[in-house]
Amino acid sequence: MQIRKLALLAAAILVVAPSPGSAADAVHGLDLANRWCASCHLVSSDQQRASADVPPFATIAQSPNFNAKELAYFLLDPHPKMPDLPLSRAAADDIAAYIETLKK
Repeated sequence: MQIRKLALLAAAILVVAPSPGSAADAVHGLDLANRWCASCHLVSSDQQRASADVPPFATIAQSPNFNAKELAYFLLDPHPKMPDLPLSRAAADDIAAYIETLKK
């Protein structure tokens, strides 16, 4: 009986657990961007203020060589002008996925 319970528990965990290839969450990325990025970047069109020295997210998305996966890696180890953000790999993927939604 214990083996059956363990097997059912393992199956339930596999169903609920995210797969390594699960898609990034752009909505969560917007939430994170508002929290971590909006003090410098223009994150969304309804934002009123941002720094003039950094590109808006829409401009980043429009870059001809924009790549969400590369941007996510960049966010994990930002350049010296950016603060050291405490982002997980999933959070960086989510922010990059949000920026990708701004591509036209």
